[in-house]
Amino acid sequence: MINPRMLLFIGLWVAILPYLGFPLFIKNILFVLTGLLIMYLAFVLYRTLKDKQQKEVETFSESNNFN
Repeated sequence: MINPRMLLFIGLWVAILPYLGFPLFIKNILFVLTGLLIMYLAFVLYRTLKDKQQKEVETFSESNNFN
């Protein structure tokens, strides 16, 4: 599962990236790569939670042992 510390570092990276003094072209590439990383992490989190929900679903079976 996604480590919350990783999301903290990505947020910090996005916050300080404009002030690091990179040329505009490099800065745009870094923002795009960061956005793709966030999209990938969101997809992994979605699939993990979806698989976890499917495992937790209980199926109903009718009981035949009524006395």
